[in-house]
Amino acid sequence: MRRAVPAVRLHRAFSFRFNGCKISIGRRDSVPVSLRAMNYDRGSLSVKNVELDMLHEIGNRIAVADPLPEVLGRAVEVISAVVECDSCFVYVLEGDELVLRASKNPHSEVVDRLKLRVGQGITGWVAEHKTPVAVARDAFQGPRFRSFNELPEDLYQAFLSVPVLSRDKLVGVINLQHRQPHDYSQREIHLISTIGFLVGGEIEMARLEGENSELSEQLEARKVLERAKGILQRDLQLSEEEAYVTLQRQSRQRRKSMKEIAEAIVLSDEVKRIPSKPKPS
Repeated sequence: MRRAVPAVRLHRAFSFRFNGCKISIGRRDSVPVSLRAMNYDRGSLSVKNVELDMLHEIGNRIAVADPLPEVLGRAVEVISAVVECDSCFVYVLEGDELVLRASKNPHSEVVDRLKLRVGQGITGWVAEHKTPVAVARDAFQGPRFRSFNELPEDLYQAFLSVPVLSRDKLVGVINLQHRQPHDYSQREIHLISTIGFLVGGEIEMARLEGENSELSEQLEARKVLERAKGILQRDLQLSEEEAYVTLQRQSRQRRKSMKEIAEAIVLSDEVKRIPSKPKPS
């Protein structure tokens, strides 16, 4: 089972320069700067240098091992700064569902709650086929489009959905939207896809760390249960099965987890073993 990823919170501000232009991310007074504003169309060599500088900077920011929510939030902000868009969403694959985890526009009521099945709508189709989809106009009228009343962005004209991959394994989807019709260039699609590769590695790492943490917690709980069963068998002359049933019964009656009951039994046994101080004569 994929571990849930927390919703995006506030991020620290940071800034960097591309082609002599400063981009500030995470500050209220920051002004989005697009690649066009940085002479994006001046020439192929200049464009490539700008893109390399940008991807290098994003990689550095991701490599500092910040929590995943901050990485997702920064990815949204960087994408919104370098590709002029009115909306940007990041969905993370958890089980067989895509969960909205980051948004350019504030949506506290749906971030961390809105879910899509793989294969549902354009976003789900992109996840299923691991292929980008770009719709230049009237995206919300498409037969595959899945709209949500909570998202006014679903009435926007243009829509770009790009899979987020890690070693060819789907881990999420990035969506961009424009209020007005917009023809997405191959360079924009490749740019977002490359950012997706960088973010995808972090998402997969967070999932693996979550699974390792769960396994460690399960192992620790099993050790405590075994110790508690041993104490009950010794003190109450119970069989192993009877000791386990006793733990289950106490868990139900006290509305506590079996681990909590076991920890209480182990603690009580340790307290009883503390040597008492001799009484003063």
